[in-house]
Amino acid sequence: MLLEGKNALVTGGSQGIGAAISLELAREGANVCLTYRRHADEAQKYADQIRAIGRKALAVQCDSASFAETEGVVKAALTEFGRLDILVNNAGMNWDSVSWKMTEEQWDRVLEVNLKGYFNFSRHVAPLFKDQKYGKIINITSINGLRGKFGQTNYSASKAGIIGFTKALAKELGGFGVNVNAVAPGLIETAMLRESEARDKIIELALAEIVLKRVGQPEDLGYVVAFLASDKARHVTGEVIKVDGGQYI
Repeated sequence: MLLEGKNALVTGGSQGIGAAISLELAREGANVCLTYRRHADEAQKYADQIRAIGRKALAVQCDSASFAETEGVVKAALTEFGRLDILVNNAGMNWDSVSWKMTEEQWDRVLEVNLKGYFNFSRHVAPLFKDQKYGKIINITSINGLRGKFGQTNYSASKAGIIGFTKALAKELGGFGVNVNAVAPGLIETAMLRESEARDKIIELALAEIVLKRVGQPEDLGYVVAFLASDKARHVTGEVIKVDGGQYI
């Protein structure tokens, strides 16, 4: 197992990509603290599945945009596990609109959750990782942070910001043995996509771009994140790895 004896914190771990990442880290040997904002039952379900694998699990409610709440999560994880080795920043949201109709609230909220939330958690674990001279931070961004997407200026800006944040943080923490990388998914089949009224059209448009001609699954992200969280990726930092079946090409 790649992560035997490690302790991980996964934000937004109650559904979709975050849940798949949490489960994959557990399968590879890590204890996992996962956060959620609204989906308490789902969070507890995945925490129970992690325990069934034989790992410790903790589910904590948190608004990623809150500096105080994110600090509380880190303290809770340290109390439960005694140490943290891995942070996966995944909690995010979208609130789409064309720019000429987007409200200030839409812009601010998406940037607060998607970008400030990543800063909040990273700020709280950075001193820990620095002092212990070890740590792995993996930030989930998007190919739309690399190329932009119509109707998503706020989301695209937040995901592009995560890429710059990742590279700067990698430079700051690299001298202390801490790896910081980003993973950029393309279209991934989550419950949100399956329940969308426009599901078929979204998939049709995406498949026209995806060279592997398959829609990504949440576990596809989990496999890559587990690798980056392991010591097999010890010489990888400041990178943005696309997991998109070639959609960006």
